[in-house]
Amino acid sequence: MKLAKKIILITVTLTAVVAVAVYLQYRQVMNYAKTPINLTQEKILTVPTGTGRVAFEALLVKENMIEQGNEFQWLLKLRPELAQLKAGTYRLQPDMTVERLLSLVVSGKEAQFSIRFIEGNRLNDWGNILRDAPYLEHTSTEMTPAELHAFIGFKGEGTLEGWLYPDTYLYTAGTKDTEILKRAYKRMQSSLEEEWQGRDRDLPYKNAYEMLIMASIIEKETGVESERSQVASVFVNRLKKNMRLQTDPTVIYGLGDKYDGKIYRSDLDNYTPYNTYKIDGLPPTPIAMPSLASIKAAAHPAKTDYLYFVADGKGGHTFSRNLNEHNRAVKVYRQFEQQKW
Repeated sequence: MKLAKKIILITVTLTAVVAVAVYLQYRQVMNYAKTPINLTQEKILTVPTGTGRVAFEALLVKENMIEQGNEFQWLLKLRPELAQLKAGTYRLQPDMTVERLLSLVVSGKEAQFSIRFIEGNRLNDWGNILRDAPYLEHTSTEMTPAELHAFIGFKGEGTLEGWLYPDTYLYTAGTKDTEILKRAYKRMQSSLEEEWQGRDRDLPYKNAYEMLIMASIIEKETGVESERSQVASVFVNRLKKNMRLQTDPTVIYGLGDKYDGKIYRSDLDNYTPYNTYKIDGLPPTPIAMPSLASIKAAAHPAKTDYLYFVADGKGGHTFSRNLNEHNRAVKVYRQFEQQKW
């Protein structure tokens, strides 16, 4: 009996010791889970496809976010739900704990990146912006224009100039640039169709595309919200009277890379399909990506008698009904410019 009691006592003691050890180990691992990762600023971390728990720990050690030890693997054993890692690109914050980092990677909520296209940008500007965007897969450069147009659903003639909706677009790492272009085209197509259906009925446009061309000219002529419909009224009034538009932004577009920041008399005298001092009506294509505000202005121009406008030197424009008024406004603008110097 004494031997049996000793065995029982030893067993109970060992069990208690093991239990205490296991408890202490558990506490240590749980405390480790609440430990902040070694990060002083935001960091983008990419978890490759097929990364397991051992490889993930090695990745974090390599990035100096955690130290090599036993706690990480013990945590994944004690909290198996934190071991369901998903490949992707994640945005990590300095105040993250090991547990929060694992929860993020398990959630699969990848980092969102943004790309912004400004109203008035041209098609080649979009190409440059896409090229410089981080974590974007560049596939459009491998396509012919016809292949790109087919992919995004564009069935018009010519280029995509004017057909892409300027805005900020969000994407995750690995998104193809063609997907961004597709989203931008679909949005512009939808917006233009909506405005075309609700347009004023006495406008000199043959179709929605001509209204888009007009919107692009308005976009390049003024950035003042309250002026857009007035600028639109000038061009609409001129079209109705069979007057040439005589707008500098179209001339600049026609010059392409030859434009050096100034328009010379020779530029106005030389013919290009976009020189509205030489051609009748609208140019053949848009000259930029217009904002929705400019499309609305093209669809609903102000009811005015204006036929001319010139910069007022203060960021806006002076509008005139006839050439005499316009010449006086030009004189005032030139005097204002001379006073600045």
